[in-house]
Amino acid sequence: MAKKAKDCMQVKLVRSLIGAKKDQIATANSLGLRKIGDTVCQPVNAATQGKVAKIIHLVEVVEA
Repeated sequence: MAKKAKDCMQVKLVRSLIGAKKDQIATANSLGLRKIGDTVCQPVNAATQGKVAKIIHLVEVVEA
C-alpha cells in the first residue's frame, strides 16, 4: 500500500543533539535523525506525535 502525502509528516533536525539528554538523543535516533539537516517522513499517529513532542525544541515539523 502506497503512503499518501497527507499521511506523512516531515521532521527535520535543526538543532544539535550535543548536550541533549540521553533519552532525547535516543528518541531522535529512533525517528531516523542523526545529524543537523536530516529530514525524514514519518506516519502521523500517536506514537510519532509523542516522539516529536519529546524533542520539539530540536526539530522542525512540516505536515505534508
